[in-house]
Amino acid sequence: MIKNEAKIKNILIVKIRELLEHRALWLYLLCDEAEKKGLKWEDFAPDAIKRCGLYQGGELVKKGKTNSLKGLKKTLFSKAAQMVFEMDVKKSTDDELNIDFHYCPLVKAWQKQGCSDSEIARLCDIAMCGDHGIGEEYGAKLDLPKCIAKGDDICALRYHKN
Repeated sequence: MIKNEAKIKNILIVKIRELLEHRALWLYLLCDEAEKKGLKWEDFAPDAIKRCGLYQGGELVKKGKTNSLKGLKKTLFSKAAQMVFEMDVKKSTDDELNIDFHYCPLVKAWQKQGCSDSEIARLCDIAMCGDHGIGEEYGAKLDLPKCIAKGDDICALRYHKN
């Protein structure tokens, strides 16, 4: 059973979360329609989402003018993002970035659609392909030892340089 309840209830943060939920809804509906046409989610969605992450990561590297993981924290995991996902930054160096997420609006969107826990885990794996792509653009690998979508209490994102 996935537990995913927000503690921060600020109206602006709630509205931002709703935008992220809408993005997650798109992913679910695209996968659902593709499956109705005989395509397996994993046969197309991970590659598309990783392409998005590679693009976003490249833009973030340009914006921050660095491929330091401190730069990734500053550009992607800003204070606003930290509030939206209820993040705790555990470590931030040039070569390592460890962040714990205590809430996920994407998981909330999939829960609202009535997705099963196994569907949510699959959708999360696909969505995380974007985060892997972002890491790749920073010359880093992403490990996810804990994941809300798989029943853990947090998502533990662990970026580290190769």
